[in-house]
Amino acid sequence: MDIVRPEIKRKKKIRRLAYAGAGLLIVVVITGALSRLKPAAPSVDRATIWTDTVKRGPMLREVRGLGTLVPETIRVIPAVTDGRVEQRYLLPGMPVKADTVILKLTNPVLEQTVLDAQYQLKGAEADYNALKAQLQNQLMDKRAQAAAIRSQYHTAELQKTNNEKLKTLGLVSDLVYQTSEVQADELEKQNEIAQKQVETFDNSIAAQLAVQESKVSQMQALYNLKKSQLGDLEVRPGMDGILQELDVDVGQQVLAGTALAKVAQPTQLKAALKIAETQAKDIQLDQKASIDTHNGIIPGHVIRIDPSVVNGTRTVDVKLDGELPPGAVPDLSVEGTVEIERLTNVLYVGRPVHGEADSTVGLFKVTDEGKEAVRVQVTLGKTSVNTVQILKGLDVGDEVILSDMSAWDNFDRVQLK
Repeated sequence: MDIVRPEIKRKKKIRRLAYAGAGLLIVVVITGALSRLKPAAPSVDRATIWTDTVKRGPMLREVRGLGTLVPETIRVIPAVTDGRVEQRYLLPGMPVKADTVILKLTNPVLEQTVLDAQYQLKGAEADYNALKAQLQNQLMDKRAQAAAIRSQYHTAELQKTNNEKLKTLGLVSDLVYQTSEVQADELEKQNEIAQKQVETFDNSIAAQLAVQESKVSQMQALYNLKKSQLGDLEVRPGMDGILQELDVDVGQQVLAGTALAKVAQPTQLKAALKIAETQAKDIQLDQKASIDTHNGIIPGHVIRIDPSVVNGTRTVDVKLDGELPPGAVPDLSVEGTVEIERLTNVLYVGRPVHGEADSTVGLFKVTDEGKEAVRVQVTLGKTSVNTVQILKGLDVGDEVILSDMSAWDNFDRVQLK
């Protein structure tokens, strides 16, 4: 028969509990060790990123913007007077001379007004000529009267002289001599008065004619104005160039001041660039610039900076200092670069995707012989189109990733493969 041994059963139970405790302890230790391990770094295909190496030396600060070529000289041709478009002779895009007729307008009321002004001018001229003839006749009458009195005076003087001699010889009486003397004195006074009357009337003719002459001038000016307005019904550009716009149609009624057409000189163009307002604040007049027309690069300089901001940009006008390449026409899309300043002996690198001036960003620096990249905090300084100044966080020779790494914002290091 079997003998029951309680001590053996107890030993087996203790052994099983010891094995269970040891296993549990091993699981706890392994779990703790695994929890202390860093998460595996994600892999990034090196072909999908671009990098650059930190350098030290001169750095050219530039800003870039898109824009178009626009004429320096643009003339908007308005309607001088009311009228109806009778005929269009040209279409936009055609070359024109200063005296080329672009449009013909009609205005029957203006035509009648010109005729009325012409008749009024002729009437005023006739009145002037009639007044002038009348005054000349009056002057001739006064001169004739003065001449008759002068003749009488000279005759009286001769008679006085003759009577004086005869009196000396005792051939005439004192009474006769005194009578001739009085007559001569009276005629002398009348002669003086007659001559002054002629002189005064002659001087007054100009003043009397000036009133009528002013009326003639007034009518002449009115006629010239209306005649000029009638001539302006044939619309001319007033300068050589290219017809840019023609804003009216045949049969359309237009009012004075309405813009009819626009003419520009295609050989004198400038670039109008749209620059972000955050970058335009550093632009100054006369700074150097270059304009890429996609068919050549033209040097230039800044001539105007628009003070207003539209849709986050400011317009910067650049005068072209070089010759225009073939195909350069108004409204051609261009890219412009403006040189802001040259920094000497600075630490710089290519501009990262999310690198703003005077900011601190996290960039991945390539380590472990190009197998890994770790995130470092980098303080940026001044920026340019393609480069940015490094103030802190990187050294010469460091290779950093410039492309967008926002997909790995939750990781401080990545594997490069």
